[in-house]
Amino acid sequence: MSVFLGTHQNRFDAKGRVSIPAGFRSVLRAQATEGESLLILRPSHTQPCIEAWPATAFARLAQPLDQLSMFSDEHDDLAAALYADAYPLDPDREGRIILPDFLREHAGLSDSVTFMGLGRIFQIWEPAAAQQRVAEARQRSRRVTLPAQKGGEG
Repeated sequence: MSVFLGTHQNRFDAKGRVSIPAGFRSVLRAQATEGESLLILRPSHTQPCIEAWPATAFARLAQPLDQLSMFSDEHDDLAAALYADAYPLDPDREGRIILPDFLREHAGLSDSVTFMGLGRIFQIWEPAAAQQRVAEARQRSRRVTLPAQKGGEG
């Protein structure tokens, strides 16, 4: 399974485009389904960053909505939270994207961005905020113990 790994920094060009790191583009292509956008961008609910979801992973994220009554408040709230600010796009041939203004503002982006791999998704951060996020995550993760794998060594 292909996953998004590493942290990469790029700058916006004069036309407002930024290049997705080559390794991330490879993962997106490997997970692509014919006829779908490669990428779904959305503001994070919990962090000042942009979440970047392969279309197939985003579809799996939304599957639990199908279990709720389509006319319930819970369905409407979750659907609005997932879809209202979601922005599908495909990078150009050189792997560049143009981020919508509302997403740039949410993440506080100006001239540079940090792409942060998180396995099944990646995030787009303002570089100083990304450094702070990683430092905080490392500190908190020292207290985390992963569950043992079933049928394997744990």
